[in-house]
Amino acid sequence: MKLLFSLIQVASFFLFVAYAYCNSPMFRMRRLEAASRRDLAVMYLFFSVISIGGTYLGLPVHGALANTRAIGPVLAGLVGGPYLGLAVGLTGGLHRYFYGGFTALACGVSTTVEGALGGVVHLYLARRYGAERPLSPLTALVTMMVAEALQMIIILLVARPFPDALQLVEAIAFPMIAANSLGAAIFMSILRDRRDLYDQVGAASTARALRIAGRTLGPLAKGFTPDVAPELAKIILEETGVGAVAITDTQTVLAFVGIGSDHHKPGMTLAPECHRAILHRDVQFMDGAHEPYHCGYSDQCPLGSVLVIPLQVDGEVIGTIKLFEPASKRFLSINRTLGEGLAQLLATQLLRARYEEQKNLLVLAELKLAHAQINPHFLFNSLTTIQAIMRRDANRARELLNHLSTFFRMNLKRSPEFSTLEEELTHVNAYLEIEKARFQERLTVAIDVDPTLLQVKLPTFTLQPLLENAIKHGIADKLEPGSARIHAFWEDGAARIDVEDDAGTYFERKERGKDGLGLGIVEKRIRNLLKGGSGLTVTCDPHVRTCVSIRIPAEEARAS
Repeated sequence: MKLLFSLIQVASFFLFVAYAYCNSPMFRMRRLEAASRRDLAVMYLFFSVISIGGTYLGLPVHGALANTRAIGPVLAGLVGGPYLGLAVGLTGGLHRYFYGGFTALACGVSTTVEGALGGVVHLYLARRYGAERPLSPLTALVTMMVAEALQMIIILLVARPFPDALQLVEAIAFPMIAANSLGAAIFMSILRDRRDLYDQVGAASTARALRIAGRTLGPLAKGFTPDVAPELAKIILEETGVGAVAITDTQTVLAFVGIGSDHHKPGMTLAPECHRAILHRDVQFMDGAHEPYHCGYSDQCPLGSVLVIPLQVDGEVIGTIKLFEPASKRFLSINRTLGEGLAQLLATQLLRARYEEQKNLLVLAELKLAHAQINPHFLFNSLTTIQAIMRRDANRARELLNHLSTFFRMNLKRSPEFSTLEEELTHVNAYLEIEKARFQERLTVAIDVDPTLLQVKLPTFTLQPLLENAIKHGIADKLEPGSARIHAFWEDGAARIDVEDDAGTYFERKERGKDGLGLGIVEKRIRNLLKGGSGLTVTCDPHVRTCVSIRIPAEEARAS
């Protein structure tokens, strides 16, 4: 029993080493599938030290050593798999062989076998029960018992003289099996619990980052402005729990919330640490201990540490995010990591907002280009038609002038983004009255719309370009009369709007590059402004029918 208690004391020392390791920056016991080469190298060194240290701290017994050497290779195999277990076992075994004694060869072989055994158990349990089973303290306990039993057998088979080997095994078998198995179970419990804690902290940080991303998405869509900055600072303060948060541009403080807000005010000039962060495009951290933080605004400021992260968008520093802690509180490393990740997240969202803004401006510019191309041409044709009608029917000419006025007035006054289907139809009717007067009996247009769809919103300037394409590039080229149709109806839970013509010349026009500028712009605007699977398709039966279909899913149609 004395030997057992002595071995437990040695094992306790290594448990202390395990606890210290788990609380050091070197600890990265990640899941095996996520472990990098660096992680495996660190684990190899750590478990090899445990194995070799177990030999050095062994207790002399009958010309040999009672020791805790096996804990290193067995746990290395359970944690890191067969390769790591074998590598640590071989390292510890070679060291034990060269250490000497009549059991040198037997213990060298047994240490290597024990590491391989841990790796084999890891493979079996991971494949059958999942990656967590090899990391169970119970698994470590049973595996170590089997490993130490194997060591005793190998000593009996290899060590000579046999009577001395038998006497040694009788003396050390129970103490080593009991002490090492118990030590391995507690050791594994420390390692696993610490890793789980890191995983929980990581999951909490990820969840916090996702909450921040969700909460800041709306404000950042408006851009990085003095109006948005206070809302961003408040969100970051609430989610990180730091003492205070400041948002700056490259010249002044845009917002400050939290401790010290009585003297840290928006509009103040930037502190030196902000200038350094912007100039060097690097994080500035003053922890208040190794590098002091001095508030430049008040000698009585309670803030004692600050993290300054430059906010870069598309390679350009547009400002900084500052996280503060009071002098009475240590700046947590997790908040530092979160703050640095937060700057990247906000930069990505700002870049996306900038992209969306530029994309919308581009589509709007294309829309205005279409107006500029269509309106003069349409105005010229309309005035020519009205002039011809005026000679024989002044009242009809007056009506057409009213329709023309309505058409252009709606062009000027309509929202650049959305109109209801009802407003689109009013615009189309004003256009049609003039086109019917121009083509007379050669043009027939039918409008068939489900009344429940009249309030569905569409991108402004959707129907008229499609109908103009049908008339200008289809029906106008026919020698015989032509017809067009606007049909709006529900289909499979979605709103569908068809604009048809009976010319069927879409493919021919497309080959000649005359499928119409308006069609491309309408398709872009539907794709950009209406989400959830909204889209535009064209079907054509040559010389029989062309149909341009707009489809808006029910949830999008009803939401609008």
